[in-house]
Amino acid sequence: MQELHGFAVGQSVEIIPGRYDGDIPRGAYTILRLLPNEGADREYRVRHQLDGQERVARESQLRPI
Repeated sequence: MQELHGFAVGQSVEIIPGRYDGDIPRGAYTILRLLPNEGADREYRVRHQLDGQERVARESQLRPI
């Protein structure tokens, strides 16, 4: 049985960077795409709402805003 993503396309989220995530800009991001993933930690394509930069984020790094 496949687990569902916890966030939806278009939803606003905040990234909570981990210790090894480098200099990920804080602030609001928009979910662009739900990425296929076999692991327990779902992945998303997100775009920063201010600078427009896109990145891949794990569900465990995100929280709704």
